[in-house]
Amino acid sequence: MPSKNKLLTDAELDAYEAQRDLASELLQSIQEMKAGQVKVVASPVTEARKKTGLSQSQFATLMGVSVRTLQGWEQGRKQPSGAARTLLAIASTNPGAVLAIVGK
Repeated sequence: MPSKNKLLTDAELDAYEAQRDLASELLQSIQEMKAGQVKVVASPVTEARKKTGLSQSQFATLMGVSVRTLQGWEQGRKQPSGAARTLLAIASTNPGAVLAIVGK
C-alpha cells in the first residue's frame, strides 16, 4: 500500500490499482468487522451536531447549508468553510450557545 503522506503520480496510482485484489480486500474487511476489529470513528462535525441534540436537518438549517453538504462534512468528503468551522467549534465546546440561537 502506498504511503499515506505522499501523493502518487497518475502512473503510480494506476500501477497500484492494477495490482490490487479488491475481492480479497473486501473479504478481509468483512472478517475484521465480524471479529469486532473495526472501530467506528465519528467526525468532529458529527460530534458537534450530536452534542446539540439536533437532527441533521435541523443542524444543517442552523449552519445555513443543505443536508447534503452537512452529510459531506460528517463523512469527511467536504470541509466546512472558515465561518462554518467557527460555528462548529462553538457547537462542540458550548452546545447551549448554539441551541440558544435556535430557541431550544
